[in-house]
Amino acid sequence: MEGWLPIVIMIACGVGLGVVGTALSQLVGPRSPTPEKGAPYECGVPPVGDARERQSVKFYLVAMIFLLFDIEVAFLYPWAMALRDLGWVGFFQILVFFGLLLTGYIYVWRKGVLDWGSQEGL
Repeated sequence: MEGWLPIVIMIACGVGLGVVGTALSQLVGPRSPTPEKGAPYECGVPPVGDARERQSVKFYLVAMIFLLFDIEVAFLYPWAMALRDLGWVGFFQILVFFGLLLTGYIYVWRKGVLDWGSQEGL
């Protein structure tokens, strides 16, 4: 049971911090509800119409592209930790990796996936 004590303490601290924060916000926080504050808000789009209306495909494309380019950080951290052991081979491998990412970014940029606004006012 000795090995579990630090884990139990950490879980208790986390739960306690959440409970204390919630209780303090209820006790000390301002109370001025308005209809605007109570209205649902989702992704910058005003909640008008049916919740089942179709979203633009660009919304999902940008989300997938964000995930693809964001995942690179998951590969960059272990590489940085092992850089001394990898030497020049590891350095050139990361250059190839970033070259592929840059190629993908240029492709996406040229296809216009990142252009959200209309081109009429330009």
